[in-house]
Amino acid sequence: MTSCFCRAVFQSRGVSEMEEETLSLAAVTVLAVLEQAYFSLQVISVRRKFSVTPPATTGPLEFERTFRAQANCSEYFPIFISVLWTAGVFFSPGLSSLCGLLYLYGRFRYFRGYSESAQGRLAPLYFSAQVLWALIGLSSLGVGLSFFRVYLNVDVLQQLGSALDLP
Repeated sequence: MTSCFCRAVFQSRGVSEMEEETLSLAAVTVLAVLEQAYFSLQVISVRRKFSVTPPATTGPLEFERTFRAQANCSEYFPIFISVLWTAGVFFSPGLSSLCGLLYLYGRFRYFRGYSESAQGRLAPLYFSAQVLWALIGLSSLGVGLSFFRVYLNVDVLQQLGSALDLP
């Protein structure tokens, strides 16, 4: 009932079904960009604190850990955004957005943990890697199912459902 109400509100405001379906993905994307900006600002702050001027990437351990944490998060950012949207468009925008929020939480904990100690990065690193692999799996499954439906005219989920509905 709530989804019917929301759909009616969106439609009365001229919001297309596609906009409605991708809104959560867009919100997670904006949040992810803000998180990356926060990480960059933290590096700038630590640079100033320890007088490490660009382009130097070495200095006190606190600076180096913060710098590496930000760099590592930036390295995975394109992969995250790609699989977030692919899983959201081809599998489920809600589930993908939830995974995206979990990934961002894990990356935030990773950044904070790594900034404090090298050991502090490990548990959040493993957590965020698992969430990223889940998004990769959802993306692969969604694209695969769509490929079968669009190019081979086979709805695998429908056929699987029919096969499991045995008397």
